[in-house]
Amino acid sequence: MSNRYHAAAIGVGANLGRPRLQVRNALRAIRRLPATHIEAVSALYRSAPLGPQIQPAYLNAAVRVRTRLGPLALLRNLQSIEDRQGRHRGRRWGARTLDLDLLLYDQLAVQTTLLTVPHPEMVKRDFVLYPLADIAPGWQLPDGRTVQALAGARAGGSLRRVSY
Repeated sequence: MSNRYHAAAIGVGANLGRPRLQVRNALRAIRRLPATHIEAVSALYRSAPLGPQIQPAYLNAAVRVRTRLGPLALLRNLQSIEDRQGRHRGRRWGARTLDLDLLLYDQLAVQTTLLTVPHPEMVKRDFVLYPLADIAPGWQLPDGRTVQALAGARAGGSLRRVSY
């Protein structure tokens, strides 16, 4: 654990069980992480599934935190939250009770066998960029692009804002 706080952004998604409840429970669990404080939570968005279309729509949000946890420790904690909420790691892009992705960590570029930050697919996904733009529009990726510019370049597709 670091002595200083780091900024991190987390993507939240769910489409099985009771997705709104899964998202709310995930936010409560993130609030309880050691040395981690939620600074902002985005609006909640409904989106079409990315993978197989024979699954329910997703609910997505983003969370900006300050944390003293390193990127891998934060990832392990997020995966533990997923596991406690019934996440089964099976088919890629399949339905899931909860998906927590570490999207950004400071302005670092991290590439290990366990973690890639910035999240490698985030710039292609409206359901990531729009919620992220709600909470961190000026955040710069390591290449200098801002979240707001990336979101502004996307059409929004089937994304719809919904209530929590």
